Amino acid sequence: MTAITPGDVGTTKPLGVYDPLGLMTTMPDKYRRFQEMEIKHGRIAMAAVLHVVLTEAGVRWPGYLSFAEDIKFSDMPGGTWASWAALPNLAWAQIVLIVALLDNSVLAQDPAKAPGDVGPAFWVRYPDTPGFSGKEFKLNVERNNGRAAMMGIIGMMIHESLTGNPVWPIPVPPQPVLEAALDDVEKGPARVGSFVLASLGMVFCGAIAAIPELSKEKMWRTCHLALVTALLPASSEWRVLAAHTAFPSG
Repeated sequence: MTAITPGDVGTTKPLGVYDPLGLMTTMPDKYRRFQEMEIKHGRIAMAAVLHVVLTEAGVRWPGYLSFAEDIKFSDMPGGTWASWAALPNLAWAQIVLIVALLDNSVLAQDPAKAPGDVGPAFWVRYPDTPGFSGKEFKLNVERNNGRAAMMGIIGMMIHESLTGNPVWPIPVPPQPVLEAALDDVEKGPARVGSFVLASLGMVFCGAIAAIPELSKEKMWRTCHLALVTALLPASSEWRVLAAHTAFPSG
């Protein structure tokens, strides 16, 4: 008999109750402990992913990280392994001690409270209201975001160990379309207008597609005409030719 039931926090679509190893069937008494650990690790992973994104973007605390070793926060590299290797050993000891203090004393899990509810008595975790602002929805969001962050930080660690870059492990190839668009922006609104017209043409296609009375053939011909007309030079002969191409019998 499994300890997980449909509707529990974390049993969201599309997987629902997902226990491929059958742990909750063979060890149902560990369900509570596993919930607490998943929430805790998810929160740490979310903070870790945010750390990588911010430090790789160049964000640093002001001032000194270590007066004894004359290390400023601005001297620290970003990422996962690089920051770990550059941090002094005493700083790591401080981090471990603070986390242990929070985990075992300040933010210790009360068995009488729900898993993850480690706030003080005056702190209400989430208001128990229905809908997107309610407690059940937000608890599921927290659980799924934590799961995604755990996968994300593991991926960043692997990427940095293999390529040296946790965020962009694969070199971005040249993007001629994007470069052309940026070149258009630099050369004035006359050429930017073609992209604006193309965007309007795609919006028009979406509006036409929403009309069920139109046949598929007519819809695609109309979309073709709108998009091609937007990209063609502002010459009446070219646009008339495009119209005859799209609707030869029109």
